[in-house]
Formats: sequence, structure tokens, C-alpha cells
Amino acid sequence: MFALADNPVHSPNNGVSVVTCTLPAWRTDPRSAANFFTAALPCMEQAWAPVMARANLPYRTPGLQFPTGNQWESPCGSANGATWSAFYCSRNNTIYMPFEGLQTTLYGNQSGVYLGVLSHEFGHHIQALSGISDTYWDARYEAGDQTAAGLELSRRSELQAQCFGGMWFAGGQQGGGSVNDKVIREVLADGYTRGDWKQGAPADHGSPQHYGAWQEHGFTNNRTAPCNTWAARPQDVA
Repeated sequence: MFALADNPVHSPNNGVSVVTCTLPAWRTDPRSAANFFTAALPCMEQAWAPVMARANLPYRTPGLQFPTGNQWESPCGSANGATWSAFYCSRNNTIYMPFEGLQTTLYGNQSGVYLGVLSHEFGHHIQALSGISDTYWDARYEAGDQTAAGLELSRRSELQAQCFGGMWFAGGQQGGGSVNDKVIREVLADGYTRGDWKQGAPADHGSPQHYGAWQEHGFTNNRTAPCNTWAARPQDVA
């Protein structure tokens, strides 16, 4: 049985490695966006693979796909007439980054925002490799998907992915290159605009304040133990 709060990925003093990321300039079109994310993925791997090794956990490269339009399928579900945001599918260990879900008309050339989306999904990949995801889904099924307990488990999962995503930016900033101060400002500001802000929607991601705070927590500490949302107080994952 894989663990949640006491998972080995949370071993003390385990942070992402310093990496120097040289990325192409962001250009707002599907092909350029795909090239940008494809270049960023190895940089995330270089930072995170040593974390997994130190925790004696396996590592493998995730798939990366760029669906177009609003009619496409994945093993985790189908997009049918709706604009889907980025997501990670643990059934085939693949990150999906549909261009239409990036909201480029809102974020323009803020490459930090788009890197933040990818780093969050990569955080879910780390959860899957460590066994956290399987244990989480089993626990949520037992609790009831849309019950208060089930939604709290969902928030713990999403906020940990956000915290893991922030950790990657710490390693990238220390390495210089494309992850500069402007990129850091963009991603940290953006975190506080996401989460459960829509009235009437299920509270499954965490409030914008917590969504941004956990990301900033990961960036500031660059350690997996402080990203252990499974051990956090309920009020800190609301």
C-alpha cells in the first residue's frame, strides 16, 4: 500500500536540483507553444529526477501531447465541445496541453504563466510515480467523489501539485537562463488568481489564496516535506 502523508517522496531535505533552462521565446500560436513546452520538459526532468532517486522512487519521462480544437480524446476522458485546461492523465502518464485551454488572449506573452501550468501538471506526474495518486484516488472513491471528505482530498492533491510546481521554479531561478525574475513574478502572481473562484463550482482545487500560497511555499522552501499537503491542517487546504 502506497502512503500519502508518510510517502517517501516527502523525505527531509529533498529539493529539486539547480537547472539552467534555455527556452525559446514564447510565441502565441499552437506550434510555437508546443515547441516551448517540449523544450521545458527536459528541464523539469533534470530538476525532479534526482528528487525521486534520493527518495528511492522510480522515475520515467511523461508523455506530452498538444490536442487541437475542442473535440479530442484521452484515456482519462473526452473533450467534446468544451475548452479543456491542461491536465495529467495517470492512465498513460501523459501531460495534455491543449492550446485553447491556455487562455492566451488573457495572458499574452507571460511565459511564466504557461510554465506554471506545465509545472503543476508535472507535479501530478511526480505524485503518480510516487504512488500518491493511486492512494488518493482510492481514498476519494471510499469517501465519495463529491462529498466534503472527497473534495478535501482533491484539494490536498491539487495544492500539492501546485507546491511541487513552485519548487521547480526555485531550481530554475538558481540556474539562471530563461527562468528569470520576470518569469518568477508572473507565475507567483498568477497562482493567486486560480483555484476555486467560480461561484457554485465544486471546491476541489483550493481557494485562490491557498492555491497561490502553496505554490509560493514550494518556491520559497524548495523541499518536498513542506509540500506535504496530506499532513496539513484542514483550514490550510480549504
